[in-house]
Amino acid sequence: MSLLRRKSVEQSMRDTEQPEHRLRKDLSGLDLTVFGIGVIIGTGIFVLTGVAANQTAGPAVALSFVVAGIACALAALCYAEFASTVPVAGSAYTYSYAALGELIAWIIGWDLILEFVLAAAVVAVGWSQYFAVLLETLGVTLPPAITGGEGGAFNLPAALIVLILTAVLVAGIKVSSRLNAVVVTIKVAVVLFVIVAGLFFVKRENYTPFVPPAEPAAGGSGADATLLEAVFGQAPANFGISGIFAAGALVFFAFIGFDIVATAAEETRVPHRDVPRGILGSLAVCTTLYVAVSLVVVGMQNYAELDTAAPLAAAFQAVGQPFIANLITVGALAGLTTVVMILMLGQSRVAFAMSRDGLLPRWLARVHPRFGTPHRITVIVGVVVAVLAGFIPLEELAELVNIGTLFAFVLVAAAVILLRRTRPDLPRGFRVPWGPVIPVLAMVACAVLMLFLTVETWLRFFAWMALGIVVYFLYGRRRSRLAHDGQEGPPMPDQPDLDTGFGSSSPPPR
Repeated sequence: MSLLRRKSVEQSMRDTEQPEHRLRKDLSGLDLTVFGIGVIIGTGIFVLTGVAANQTAGPAVALSFVVAGIACALAALCYAEFASTVPVAGSAYTYSYAALGELIAWIIGWDLILEFVLAAAVVAVGWSQYFAVLLETLGVTLPPAITGGEGGAFNLPAALIVLILTAVLVAGIKVSSRLNAVVVTIKVAVVLFVIVAGLFFVKRENYTPFVPPAEPAAGGSGADATLLEAVFGQAPANFGISGIFAAGALVFFAFIGFDIVATAAEETRVPHRDVPRGILGSLAVCTTLYVAVSLVVVGMQNYAELDTAAPLAAAFQAVGQPFIANLITVGALAGLTTVVMILMLGQSRVAFAMSRDGLLPRWLARVHPRFGTPHRITVIVGVVVAVLAGFIPLEELAELVNIGTLFAFVLVAAAVILLRRTRPDLPRGFRVPWGPVIPVLAMVACAVLMLFLTVETWLRFFAWMALGIVVYFLYGRRRSRLAHDGQEGPPMPDQPDLDTGFGSSSPPPR
């Protein structure tokens, strides 16, 4: 039964007030929205649009973004309820600890380590590639030995950007949010400029047929096959109605990152109001931009002719606009900068929460007396990401980020249902509407998307989870604070249920 021991919401809230573990509450709803936009908009908006349109959905790729956005919105509503109920660092890990028990919480925390660290390293490598392209336009060519090229020993630009952003994160959450706001402004301005400029080159005939006729998709074999193929023996069709949903599974991963907003709940001034706004607001903005960009790019160039590596830049090159193509490179570089920073922010906050609970060494959870940040764990995360980005080719491991994220979404949706039943008395600043219908739909949507991942990805995921369970039984189970305290502490005073959605302007009383 010790594996099912749960940490009460009240105990989690009391932990945030310990002087040596207290994070500064410097963030507003606008800060969180900008954080969400900063991590969601990366190369996905510049790359996945062309891949999905060219290979799977045709001009209807805009509908694929809508499908993916709806799936994310279902999960986002669950995150919003939890973040307003348990405004504590750790996101899905903390929620699982309160609703599903310690072993599940450890598994989801271990899963988030895989998601955030690996994603940050992958994106840092992509940042290095765009940085090299930008320098080439200025007449500077970096040697392959230091850019991760063929025969290269170390990807120096990738490692340097990670270490620079680590220093920013240590300097304080407000400093990080200000830098993020500046860079997000740049990349959103570039995206809006691309949308407006692209409208002048749109040709109506490129939208016909909007939904191309369905055709069989080339399936994989063995470990390269998707789980859907391995279980049902048939690959999904390209184009047609089924192609829209298959492309939705692909472009879904362009939305990954909105859940990181929830990791900053403990550093938010009015979390029960501002965290739901940050999560849902950033998702709404990014979905709108994704749909607009996809409509423009398929209107500029026939979907069958789109470049799958850099579709937007190539489309503008094709219409004789090299300046805008270079501007897209600048926008992509800016986009990746904030993605790397916020992924490391999310990882440091999850590890901070796990350390404070004793599942990781507790000395990692110390907060810097001047900056108010978990500096020790932030530095460790930065060094690990820098080493991974500098030395290890990560392309084949990138899908692990996707399966880790979807797995977290499923558990959070399940935890919302369970906590509604076990703790109906908790004040909830935001409630998922039509519960438990929405959480169940979120679980189903994420589980379906997981079927589109390869068998190899599933095997690697199971191997990582198995390693995590070994670590838990060798260290975390015995070191857990609940293992030593025995009790979860007395309940907090009764509080009214603040079922006010976004309307309340003050935090719930403690």
